[in-house]
Amino acid sequence: MGVHFPGKQTNNPQNPGKSMQPKTKEPQKQMEMFKRELEELVNPEHALVKLGRLIDWTVFEEKLGAKYHASTGAPGVNTRLMVALHYLKYQFDLSDEVVVEQWVENIYWQHFSGEQFIQYEAPTDPSSMTRWRKRLGEEGAELMLKQTIDAGMKMRVITPLQIKRVNIDTTVQTKAIRFPTDARLYNRARERLVKEARKRGLRIKQSYERVGPQLLMMSARYAHARQPKRAGACTRKLRTNLGRIIRQIDRQIDWQKHGPKDKLVKLLTVAKKIHSQERNDKNKIYSVHEPHVQCMAKGKAGKKYEFGNKVSVAVTSEGGWLVGTKSMQGNPYDGHTLEEQLGQTRRMTKGQVKEVHVDMGYQGHDHKGKETIHVDRRRRGNIGRRLWKRMKHRAAVEPTIGHCKTEHRMERNRLWGEAGDAVNALLSAASMNFGKLLAAFLRFLIRLLFGITPTPVFYRAHLWFALAKTCSRGGAVAVLGALVCFFCILAAGCFRQGLAQGAHCGCPRGTVFGHVSDDRIRGANVAGASGAGCVGIESP
Repeated sequence: MGVHFPGKQTNNPQNPGKSMQPKTKEPQKQMEMFKRELEELVNPEHALVKLGRLIDWTVFEEKLGAKYHASTGAPGVNTRLMVALHYLKYQFDLSDEVVVEQWVENIYWQHFSGEQFIQYEAPTDPSSMTRWRKRLGEEGAELMLKQTIDAGMKMRVITPLQIKRVNIDTTVQTKAIRFPTDARLYNRARERLVKEARKRGLRIKQSYERVGPQLLMMSARYAHARQPKRAGACTRKLRTNLGRIIRQIDRQIDWQKHGPKDKLVKLLTVAKKIHSQERNDKNKIYSVHEPHVQCMAKGKAGKKYEFGNKVSVAVTSEGGWLVGTKSMQGNPYDGHTLEEQLGQTRRMTKGQVKEVHVDMGYQGHDHKGKETIHVDRRRRGNIGRRLWKRMKHRAAVEPTIGHCKTEHRMERNRLWGEAGDAVNALLSAASMNFGKLLAAFLRFLIRLLFGITPTPVFYRAHLWFALAKTCSRGGAVAVLGALVCFFCILAAGCFRQGLAQGAHCGCPRGTVFGHVSDDRIRGANVAGASGAGCVGIESP
């Protein structure tokens, strides 16, 4: 008998009342006998704990819950759990398997995912994350990026003044494919065609399963030994074998039965194009399983050509917050990507962008919106000093792109298809903002603990006591650590007060205060008001 979930509209005649949509986890009022609550174990001042309370998780449940069928399929995994796993996956550059394994070991990850009690088993199968990304799509990934921007606005680490000016640039998101050579493409297309044709029951007279790999190996060896004629002969033989396989399948396939969306028909079309393409052709195919991959020359000394797709990135001029990441198919001119990128940026920032700084590659752009576009120049000319400084600061977008590539999985995209390109770029940008939010919480906590900001001493002592209690196992050790921290804070407060007096009397910053009497201090302060005298130094 099916369990009824209130609020779910289903029309499943076989199992009425049962819903396949993700279930929202409600806090249990009754305690578990063998599990402890995570609230008792985690530090309430931890960055992940505070950020988990700041993000509006109900938005994900409302927008992404509609992508599930009401009654068909397996029960959906909790939406907050899947969103949190993808934030953590891209933040720490982990695979699906590793992020699920480490989730069991990390209580802060469990608390961030919305768990009430500590868990000892994996929350889901790693393959569920792959299927969830397909359901997520580009629209859902944009929502994850927008939530990081909204969280930064709530924390006031992203200000409206920062969003008014953005820097836009393009980069290449490389695809996880082998370096394309003619010999590799011929052999791989032949292997995929034979495998798919035998699944359909077609008769392959000669498959070249042994000859193909041997010819591919000898082609690479001859090329390494600087024997181009022999290497070329092996490559031509591989091309001949591919042509024979194509003709065998072409004679047996039923074109009326199989439409253009059939897997074998698609594969046969790709193989024919690989077989016929020449050196100087345009729109060539560089991968059998990723035929949309483009070859782009970016002028780099160490990497002349990159194989993937172009990605446009929008970063705030101040703060380096990512407010837009748009995946472009093909190899479009940079100026023709500006309008599409700004359309996404308007959705992310609610149209607050006023000025856009781009490099000289955007000359002749087609933007006709309300934003002011500043194209970089080599010489200043009649440009104002402040505007020229902002234009030169446009290069700050480059390290942001570098961090996304080296730390947040944009360097080697492993997601399949054009949809995978868009999702990977957006999740990489979302994780970049996610890490900056965590760092902002950490900086704020350090300021409170060490008295860098004018915070009451007793409030800082309370924070130190909470930190010591969390880090220590015994109660006596916690009390002792708290007392030590309290006296350190008092000493730091006295030192800060002395620094303030030194600044008031005109001393240079960092002056060491000696043992002087109150009368000398008062006299020094009076003398300091007139520009002479200092604490610890007798005024004339």
